[in-house]
Parts: sequence; C-alpha cells; structure tokens
Amino acid sequence: MKRLTALFLSTTLFILSLSAQKAEGNVVSKGDPMPSFGLSSTKYGNIDSKDLKGKVVLITIFATWCGPCQKELAEIESILWPKYKDNPNFKMLVVGREHTEDELIKYNTRKKFTFPLYPDAKREFSNKFATKYIPRAYLVDKNGMIVYDSSGFKPEEFDQLLELIGKLTKE
Repeated sequence: MKRLTALFLSTTLFILSLSAQKAEGNVVSKGDPMPSFGLSSTKYGNIDSKDLKGKVVLITIFATWCGPCQKELAEIESILWPKYKDNPNFKMLVVGREHTEDELIKYNTRKKFTFPLYPDAKREFSNKFATKYIPRAYLVDKNGMIVYDSSGFKPEEFDQLLELIGKLTKE
C-alpha cells in the first residue's frame, strides 16, 4: 500500500509539473532536444533543422507589435549580430510569429536590421517551442540540446545569453 501511495504521489507531482510548464506556454525548455523544423524565406532561403547539426543556434521568436521584442532585437542588432554573424559555428534564426514575409519586409524597412527575419504566419514553427509569451529565446548547443531558454526580455538575462554563446562557439 505504501508503494502505491508513493507511486501515486510521484505521478501526481510529475503531472502537476507538466501542467505548470504548459501553463507558462512552454513546449520545450532547457535540457530538451531542439525540435525538428523547417523555415522558408524567399529573401533568406530555406532552413531545415537537420542542417544545423554541429552549430550553436540562437532562436528568437518575436512579433512586430511587442515592446520587449523590440528591445531584444535592438540588442541583437547592436551587440550580438556584429560579433557572431561571421562565426562558422553559429547560426541565428529570428522568427516573426504570426507574420508573413511581406509584413517582415515592411517592418524591416523601418527598423533596418541587418540579420535575417523568417516568417511564421501560421505559428507552425513557434508552436514547436512555446504556445504563448514573447519574446522567446532558445540557445541550442552543437549536440542539438537546448541549453538556455527565456521568455520576455531582461538585460541581465541577455548578458548571460551572450556569455553562453561565447563559451559554446569556442568549444
């Protein structure tokens, strides 16, 4: 009977932890493998997750109307992208959740970001990572495992992300 009670309690705790994770909108998080996906852009080409093996990958999910997203993208443009854009061990995917390619082109006409923006009009990409809350950032190591995830934008978290990218791209 004690074993049954312990099994019931541990199963209940596991289910509650999954429910809490889903309540936050997470589909994947730190410690999970990167989901399989494809992205398509007439301007920047096609990306398949299989082609990213052996690279450190930063995935940022944003929306053009999101204030915290704008702060994060500005930091990416001024600090992160200039430092890592030519690093052969690094790939960055900035994905516009619920945006078409035309919307992203118009948006970038104003913003003048120098990094690629990939559309995700139907949330087919975004929903493999999270179901709500943006911006989202995921860092994937060379083995395809998520080693960092965040929701929202905080300068101190962005600093941690930069440090981790530096460490992983040197390994």
